[in-house]
Amino acid sequence: MTTRWLLAMTTFLVVACASKEILPEHSAIVPVGVDLSGQWVLRKDSGDTNRRLNEAEQMAAGGRDDILARPQQNTSRKRPGSLVHVFLETGTNLKITQTADGLFISFDRAIVEEYIFGEYTQVSVGPVVASRSSGWEQQAYVIETLDKDGNKLIERYQLGDNVQLLIRQITLYKNRKVDLSLVQRFDRRDG
Repeated sequence: MTTRWLLAMTTFLVVACASKEILPEHSAIVPVGVDLSGQWVLRKDSGDTNRRLNEAEQMAAGGRDDILARPQQNTSRKRPGSLVHVFLETGTNLKITQTADGLFISFDRAIVEEYIFGEYTQVSVGPVVASRSSGWEQQAYVIETLDKDGNKLIERYQLGDNVQLLIRQITLYKNRKVDLSLVQRFDRRDG
């Protein structure tokens, strides 16, 4: 009996002490010559990415279950979703303003997100709270968002094609495994 109890307690302690993920800190120092500022339009060959992101968000919210389900049907069978999806913004037109301390990203002139270089903070959308770390990693600006269930969103913004191209890489993790990964390409728009 003592051996079983000791084994059970050891198992409990190992599970209880399992490390919860902590986001890394990113640099507040802007790489020399990197300025993401500009007006950017999503390339036609990246147009499918917003649809894929919207579908992933819909599935995270419970899937495509019939909205008009009869009241007597059991709706508790929905799989749990990923709360980190509420922090992902999409758009076909981006306006980025880079200051000495941070970035302002406007998505389709409707939503503006503000990121402070080297910031580690708590962010919220309604009742959903998550940890966020953002800053520079080599030539890319990285934003990592981690929800209470350990689901993570990583966004990377970097320039290409002689600063005429903005590359946005989006990766969503669920249970520490890649759930969705895609790349969006935006052309610099004149004016």
